[in-house]
Amino acid sequence: MAWSRGMKAAIVLTANLLGWPVIQIGIAKLFLRMPSRNFSPTSFACRPRRWERDGRLYTHILRIRRWKQLMPDGAPWLGGFAKAHYEKRDDSYTRRFIAETCRGEMAHWCMLAFTPIFYLWNPPWACWVMTAYGLLANLPCIAVQRHNRIAMLRVLEKLTAAQ
Repeated sequence: MAWSRGMKAAIVLTANLLGWPVIQIGIAKLFLRMPSRNFSPTSFACRPRRWERDGRLYTHILRIRRWKQLMPDGAPWLGGFAKAHYEKRDDSYTRRFIAETCRGEMAHWCMLAFTPIFYLWNPPWACWVMTAYGLLANLPCIAVQRHNRIAMLRVLEKLTAAQ
């Protein structure tokens, strides 16, 4: 069966429009099923870096406090831990919050890693569009997770010092 050019274009358009939501929701659900103990703030991927300058990269350079409230917290939509607001100032809640920022960050890195799958059926210009979308949809979320984790690690330090 020979496919018409229009039919091929419709299939590619559908794959592009449905691809990202399927990838993002699928990975989010997968990560929400993983135990919290898998997400440690001291792991190589999650620990604070020198170049983040103890969070000043996010607060002073990226001015994250101006726009982070515009970012959706998708975890509660899928039954996960809400991270939009810091609810309780206690040790166990703060540790859980920190672990959940690691979960969120790792999920977004994984989502971003799926970008090249779109290269299989798209022309070069569309690959650039898909890459731009992947970066714009995930890097701000990663920055918010890292910013929140650095702030929560400071809170945890104060909580443990007060005990």
